[in-house]
Amino acid sequence: MQFITSGRQFLALIFLSIIISLKSLAGTGNLKAGTSKINITPKTDQFIHDSVYARSLVLDVNGERIAFVSLDLPIFTSDRVEQACKQQYNIARVVLSSTHNHSAPMVDNKINVSESSPFQPYYEQQIIKVVGEAVAHMFPAKIAAGKSTFPQLGFNRLIVREDGRARESWVGDDHYKVENPERIPFGPVDPEVGVLKITDLQDNPRAIVMNYAMHADVVCFNYEVSADYPGVATRKVEAAFGNNVNCLFINGGAGNIESLMISPRKSGYKDTTHTNYAPMERTGELLAWEVIKLTKSISMPATTATDIKYKVDSLHFTGRYNVNRAYDVHLITLLINNQISIAVCPGEMFVQFQLDWKEKMKLASMNGFLFGYSWSGGKWPGYIPDVRSAAMGGYGADGDDVIQVGAGENIMTRHLQNYYTLNGSLRSYYSNK
Repeated sequence: MQFITSGRQFLALIFLSIIISLKSLAGTGNLKAGTSKINITPKTDQFIHDSVYARSLVLDVNGERIAFVSLDLPIFTSDRVEQACKQQYNIARVVLSSTHNHSAPMVDNKINVSESSPFQPYYEQQIIKVVGEAVAHMFPAKIAAGKSTFPQLGFNRLIVREDGRARESWVGDDHYKVENPERIPFGPVDPEVGVLKITDLQDNPRAIVMNYAMHADVVCFNYEVSADYPGVATRKVEAAFGNNVNCLFINGGAGNIESLMISPRKSGYKDTTHTNYAPMERTGELLAWEVIKLTKSISMPATTATDIKYKVDSLHFTGRYNVNRAYDVHLITLLINNQISIAVCPGEMFVQFQLDWKEKMKLASMNGFLFGYSWSGGKWPGYIPDVRSAAMGGYGADGDDVIQVGAGENIMTRHLQNYYTLNGSLRSYYSNK
């Protein structure tokens, strides 16, 4: 952990980090859950191929609530949403998970995958509403999880070239062609899809959380509104269960993972080339098939008692080259029923972190998940490459606005530390107070 200040400010930041890291929820009781879905497509002059949505899931044990909101948006953060949900609905923590689609509503035909959007007030209003609707329709619930491996849908877009350096797949050379048209399955990737299944006490599915690591930019530069393949996948999963469930897509460590199937990119909004949505539909369909099959195979616990523990943390970093750039990165580590561990991470984590986390959780007999693109406070950190990727270079791994080298490793080490603290294995000075 590196602090970017000195003197009294340095000590104050250390104290703040300690205080934040000590905040946690530990509770065993009867689980209540609530879920809702709302269209967040604003008024726009763009053609709308398919609408964008917000889907909420609120979990409540002993009156302590945490809310997850899956958003068909590139990047979304909001202190207003967090504060409003705390005040109006008694939500202890709000996690805003962006699917990271690259075809969200635009203004003046400008592709916008940044944090800021002129539609921000409207999005906030709709998100607060969808969380409120979930709270208003809480039901006694159970939760379980599972994973399934299937043929990969994506590839690692940072390809190591003849000179030993990596360059992104949209840069060609004498060996590899632009955009990987042969669809070579470069790695590493994570071929697993994970599911959290929330049911009522009769084991009827009510909410499904789908966790998969891949960029949602199959139809990037289409200059039309679309939720991309996560929108297709969630709709198909919901339809398979009679539209009696809400399916939340939460991306994983997808910072360097591209879809094997893509639509040809337009050169600009005036380009009359027809966008081919077939690759998007097929990708979403294949993912949905696996999620539906996996969800049906997950057995629910016999007991209604649910144990949820989580630990909130904050780490501070600088930029890789600009030490005056400050990143306040907020994390949440969850442990559910001593069987499910979730590392909630903002930014675009590279896939190696997800692979490493899940491997460490297997050693602990845990069903490990990494929720990427998931904001719960602090500053959005952008791309977070692993050290090897930072050394190899390429888009997102190197650049003036990339976070300092080693930040991702520090983040995941803190998650691991918090996991072992939550399960009671790792004692600390503060746990004895």
